[in-house]
Amino acid sequence: MIEDPSDEEPPLVSVVLPTHDRPEYLKRAVQSVCNQTYPSIELLVIDDRSPEPAHETLSDVNVDLISSMRCVRHEKNRGANAARNTGIREANGEFIAFLDDDDRWLQEKVSRQVDRFKRGPDDLGVVTVGSRITDENGTQLGVKRSSIEGDAIGPLLHGGIVGSFSRVMVRAEAVLRAGLLDESFPSWQDREWYFRLAKHYTFASEREVLVERRLDAGDRISDDFEQKRDVSYPKFIEKHRSFAAEQGPLAERRFIAGLSRTLGFSGLSNGYYRDAMKYLLVALWYYPFDPRTYLYLCLALGGPFTFEPASRIKRILSGVIPSGKP
Repeated sequence: MIEDPSDEEPPLVSVVLPTHDRPEYLKRAVQSVCNQTYPSIELLVIDDRSPEPAHETLSDVNVDLISSMRCVRHEKNRGANAARNTGIREANGEFIAFLDDDDRWLQEKVSRQVDRFKRGPDDLGVVTVGSRITDENGTQLGVKRSSIEGDAIGPLLHGGIVGSFSRVMVRAEAVLRAGLLDESFPSWQDREWYFRLAKHYTFASEREVLVERRLDAGDRISDDFEQKRDVSYPKFIEKHRSFAAEQGPLAERRFIAGLSRTLGFSGLSNGYYRDAMKYLLVALWYYPFDPRTYLYLCLALGGPFTFEPASRIKRILSGVIPSGKP
């Protein structure tokens, strides 16, 4: 008797959710996992030594709609990257997805990614989806998508973006080949990990927005620019420059230019205009053919007088805010 493929058990997805001292965010994130249309989910909440233990925070959250939930608590605070690695080690699923505690998933997120894996080649290792940022009133502030498909080495060498941890699902066997997250990076942990994954597996991008991050009043999207500048940037170049050079002289130059442009834009976004100009000039030195670098440099030269109005114009043109609203 031939078995009906539709009768097969859906593959287990392990969801790794690191958290530290954000109980209300944590409840919202867990609820979004429980609301998924996909039936086979193992939720691993990694409590990075929160003052109120995560299992107490979640005691009144109904998790009956997923396969299981476990809370694993660190004895001391070790950081989000270490928490994600703890979750990876505890995971039993064929696929591993990540959710930061200040994000939430739309209901079809897991289903869409598993379906993409099923339709993809055997060497498909990473699937990402789009995300949106909203304020406390639900007003959309921005949308982020990835367009990386297939062999991701070239796009990543040139500064391409895959997306935050909350947007990706990874084949568990890919982690065995690429290794765990590098906990020595204080930032760009996701970027560095994707780079190693891309050496072994292909990538796919679902452009539909299926992840949401809400910024409450007083919050803003910011990264620690100084940590990127002083630690992550030199460490990234030291760790991966030789591999980039193996791809050819142009690949090496574009690798350094892409990383420098990304750092320059981070400085621009966080008000480090002098540093932004420095690293954007480095990007131009290594690869003077990317128009984005010239645009960012012009904005950096004008400081807040050009960057902030330009950011507002971009939001107006994308329909995020009405043109008459201050």
